[in-house]
Amino acid sequence: MTADQLAALATSMPFAKLIGFEVIEAGKDKVVARATVRDDLCTAGGIAHGGFLMTLADCAGALGAFLNLPEGAKTTTTPESKTNLIAAAPAGSVLTATATPVSIGRRLQVWQTRIEREDGKLVALTTQSQMNL
Repeated sequence: MTADQLAALATSMPFAKLIGFEVIEAGKDKVVARATVRDDLCTAGGIAHGGFLMTLADCAGALGAFLNLPEGAKTTTTPESKTNLIAAAPAGSVLTATATPVSIGRRLQVWQTRIEREDGKLVALTTQSQMNL
């Protein structure tokens, strides 16, 4: 995909724009995105808020699911998502979210997203279900 196509994927999700979601790579087998931890996305302690981390993972997984929609389906929705928050990401950190499919079905997809800091430290691990609509 071209840089313009990747940018269009990111801007197709209005809420993703709020967190600075940037698509680096997108395909049926993997989506890679990044976002910078801004002060307004942090807890009082200056570390990435769990809601921000969950949003980053949800956007990456949803994009992967969208790219795998079966014929006749138009979109997806997230009926379930579970995130393990593993390590802190301080303000200023650039996080990379890598989403890969666990299962691609006709009605339901399952995606797992790893969020890592620049130093490779795992920050969060999310498993989410995406229903094809």
